[in-house]
Amino acid sequence: PFYPESGGQQGDQGEIKGNDFGFKVNDTQKTAEGVILHIGEPTFGAAKKGERVLAGVDRYRRGQIRRNHTSTHLLNAALRQVIDPTIKQAGSMVAADYLRFDFNYFEALKPEQLRQIEQVVSHEIMRNTELQTAEMALADVQKSGDIQAVFDDKYGETVRVVAVGDFSKELCGGTHVQSTGDIGPFRIVSESSVAAGVRRIEAVTGMEALNWSAQEHELLTHLSQSLSVKPADLPERIKAMADQAKAAE
Repeated sequence: PFYPESGGQQGDQGEIKGNDFGFKVNDTQKTAEGVILHIGEPTFGAAKKGERVLAGVDRYRRGQIRRNHTSTHLLNAALRQVIDPTIKQAGSMVAADYLRFDFNYFEALKPEQLRQIEQVVSHEIMRNTELQTAEMALADVQKSGDIQAVFDDKYGETVRVVAVGDFSKELCGGTHVQSTGDIGPFRIVSESSVAAGVRRIEAVTGMEALNWSAQEHELLTHLSQSLSVKPADLPERIKAMADQAKAAE
């Protein structure tokens, strides 16, 4: 049941147990020959060849990864809807605590654009659309015109398509939520340049998004109390203080 790192999604962690041994799985990788490696350390005893074992994936971590992976699909579609329909994915990272999405674009996104992207993704989450998966011939995918894929990657003759209603359709072999509502809150935390013509968005979901929002609120409240102004008046107050410091210098 362990998913090996692939397509930007990190490998699973967990535990493998037998009658007289335990093994902690810290990472799961696939070799060039297609062999899946469970990388980690024994916790007690020793395994015997042919022994029946119980393989248990870290369910909480897998759940976080699923939320983040489905969110990359929603983010990909939202970028094309809000910014430019010709945007193409240039890479991604799906971890348990955050997601990273790289895309081809020539300039930094404006704050209002990021806010609109966040709203589009959140709207799709609140629609609680059930995800659908299907296997298709690669040739049919290339003819369809509405299924996103990195066609520079190597695929077999049969591929897996993950669809979120009519909003998003992508080739993907990774793990996903059953319905978009399972993702919970979605927050964009940064947008930056990583190379010429390549931008990167980092975001968080679920409890990580709640924690991010709580930290923002705590910081805003602290500044507001320290400067004795309402949060909405902070920009004006900080500008006035900067102007006073400049004048004093």
